[in-house]
Amino acid sequence: MPTWCPCGRAPPSAETLRSSPHAGRVPSLRSGRAPGTLVARGGPGSEQYPRNPVGDAEPGIPTGRDVEWEPLVDYRRLGVSETTIHGAVAWATADGVFHSFGGNVLCYGRSMMKPLMMKVFTDELAGLDGRQKSIAVSSHNGDVEHVAAAQSLLPETQWGLMQTPLDVPLVQFGRQVRRPRRWYHTCSGEHAAIIRGCGEKGWPRIGYLLPQHPWFQAYLDVVRRVLGEDWQPLRVARDGCGLPTMSNTVSELATLYAHLARTRHEDWIWDALVEHPDLVGGFNRLDTTIIKSGEGKVIAKEGADGLLGMAVDHPDHPEGLGIVVKVAHGWDPQATWYVARAALGVLGVELRNPYPLHRQKAFIVPGVVPPAHLDRLRAVPTWDEWDPDRDRWYYDWSRYIGSQPLMRGGP
Repeated sequence: MPTWCPCGRAPPSAETLRSSPHAGRVPSLRSGRAPGTLVARGGPGSEQYPRNPVGDAEPGIPTGRDVEWEPLVDYRRLGVSETTIHGAVAWATADGVFHSFGGNVLCYGRSMMKPLMMKVFTDELAGLDGRQKSIAVSSHNGDVEHVAAAQSLLPETQWGLMQTPLDVPLVQFGRQVRRPRRWYHTCSGEHAAIIRGCGEKGWPRIGYLLPQHPWFQAYLDVVRRVLGEDWQPLRVARDGCGLPTMSNTVSELATLYAHLARTRHEDWIWDALVEHPDLVGGFNRLDTTIIKSGEGKVIAKEGADGLLGMAVDHPDHPEGLGIVVKVAHGWDPQATWYVARAALGVLGVELRNPYPLHRQKAFIVPGVVPPAHLDRLRAVPTWDEWDPDRDRWYYDWSRYIGSQPLMRGGP
């Protein structure tokens, strides 16, 4: 519960709340107060809260309850499914989506869209060195090298312009960092690049977090050049890092990633991801590992809450191939890793398996790849040769019931 009130008044003290005749009562719709809050409906600040905890249906905005998620992978212990990961997958080329599994889910592109965001500044940032370009499209772990590359984008006198939230490194190794800093935030490289690009274009650097800012309007134009000049996002929300993020369907996201593959020679975006993959994510990150495995033929970018986008340069799709995975329950790198390994494996790209499950095995649902690739899918195991089944005993234990003194009971 926040210690401030959106209307500007001091919150009631604990003693005041306890002595109130309404203590212990849940505000109702009849009371005129927003349910679950102390803010009167229609009063100052009341619009900053949801209307009810069940969630209202909004026309044209399907929620996760309304879409037809499909199982993508399940984890089994001796043949019994203990965990099933649901989600959606889309494959697209310049001609549109040719395979969709799990429904055309509406979501936010989040950090998966950074390669497209930077297309706003391809001319202005063309003179950066390779490491600076890579950190500009990154969602980095917050390692020393990541922070140094992000800070190099701006002179120290301009560091105060960078407005990512205070954070600690996303993935920490060695000495644990406990004091939050803006530069540790996974999006600090992107923010610094936007500030530098705005300066080069003569746009205001103050207010770059706002959706009316010229850079975000230019980014919308980048998306419209792919999805159509009349395209409009159904929602523009505030991302975790503070920047605006637009809603897209999974099919639209796959189409945009096909565009990245198709335009790979037109600017520095593709090379920025391929040349320094460890700056894009970091050690043991899925997108970094995919880029390394692709050997220049694949770029990948993770997005918060279960997103992975892959752009593929493949001879079967010379116009560019885009593959997007959305996991229903949010960020799950291990589950997404299995799906990515399957999708890339049928295309001839060998992505290693993630770290093994504990006494379980993962099994891919065939629908994650187009039907033409099903035979190839069966040749992409979700386990390694040094990872035998540890979820069973290697003998028929029922034959020995009561045959050993320790098993008989009694004296």
